[in-house]
Amino acid sequence: MSSLKSKIESLLFISSQPLSVKKLVNSTKADKDKVEAAIKELMTNYNKEDRGVQVQKIGDKIQMVTSSDNAKLVKDFIKEETTGELTRPSLETLTIVAYRGPITRAELEQIRGVNCAIILRNLMIRGLVESKQDAKKMQTVYNITFDFLKFLGLNQQSELPNYQVLNSSESLEKIIRQANK
Repeated sequence: MSSLKSKIESLLFISSQPLSVKKLVNSTKADKDKVEAAIKELMTNYNKEDRGVQVQKIGDKIQMVTSSDNAKLVKDFIKEETTGELTRPSLETLTIVAYRGPITRAELEQIRGVNCAIILRNLMIRGLVESKQDAKKMQTVYNITFDFLKFLGLNQQSELPNYQVLNSSESLEKIIRQANK
């Protein structure tokens, strides 16, 4: 069985956003005091001078971040990544978000069959995808941006080619229903 510290480290690593202590308690099904102790231990382990990744806690939110010593290196790398061509996985993800959005990350990952956190982050950095809280689903959902539509010369999502057919595909509906179980 994985240790609590290991579980929290994994969740912080894959999350594209800061996580609250409450979210970590709910996700790990552990006692709040034990979660906070594990976070403190992770911070002690990561927040050393020679580490490229650190664990940052601001208020009730915790996130893995790059060391400020590497800020320029990371900024240059991200700039290079965001100005190049989209990879095939990025194009697949963007297509699914365009035709099925607003869509949760779980639904997207159920369709693609792989973790999409980093791809979504890169698409958001490029300004092609945006995230927002969906009160109905009680989760973060992703959709294409106005800039993406503008780039394609479209006014709304429903103007995408074959939108009606691809947006309402029954086989995709089954996959999404499985993701929501």
